[in-house]
Amino acid sequence: MANILVVGPHPDDQELGMGGSIIRLASQGHNVLVLDVTNGEPTPHGSLPEREKEWTEAAKIMGVKRRLLGLKNREVQHTLEARHKMAGVIREHQAQIVFLPFEEDAHPDHRAVTRIVEDARFDAKLTKTDIPGEPIYPKWLIYYYCTHLRWVANPTFCMDITEQMDDKERAIKAYHTQFVLPEKNRRVVEFVRELNGYMGSRIGVRYAEPFFTKEPIGLNAIGGLVM
Repeated sequence: MANILVVGPHPDDQELGMGGSIIRLASQGHNVLVLDVTNGEPTPHGSLPEREKEWTEAAKIMGVKRRLLGLKNREVQHTLEARHKMAGVIREHQAQIVFLPFEEDAHPDHRAVTRIVEDARFDAKLTKTDIPGEPIYPKWLIYYYCTHLRWVANPTFCMDITEQMDDKERAIKAYHTQFVLPEKNRRVVEFVRELNGYMGSRIGVRYAEPFFTKEPIGLNAIGGLVM
């Protein structure tokens, strides 16, 4: 089983982009840690105590551990300090696979987090550094889509989440202040299901989540391919 780190700029990004895959990976016995770079506040209807209840409930639904990195919402910057904080989490979790937001995005926090994680992957392997923990170089960086652009994903591969789709929606709706209380955002939940339905149609299943890799993924068998 693998140690997997799923990084999101704000609580709910991971659920929206790859909540079904998180549920699937955790159910298969992988050691999945969800990391929120910021607490996501302020928002129009939320508060920090309420948001903490929401992300805790979402993690429970997905069956994973969760922690907060503690950078400031709306002000995330790609700095050496931020890179080293991220590298410390990678080392602590001994992450072999890291999921992170796709780099093309309208949200400055999202773009900054992608850069931070990419560079922290390198920093995490360094010796003779103040970064705590044992050095490790994660084998894979895999990008998921939680973009704010009106842009169509062109994924490298898709993960079948047919059995996980309903629980993914439950995890998203756990963010009551974001996707239930504000009427205009309720459509987001429907959009995510429709997107996952379309991606599922591309690989011949009911629902799937799209992913992108910059490095080739190696196979030693074709048994895991959706036929």
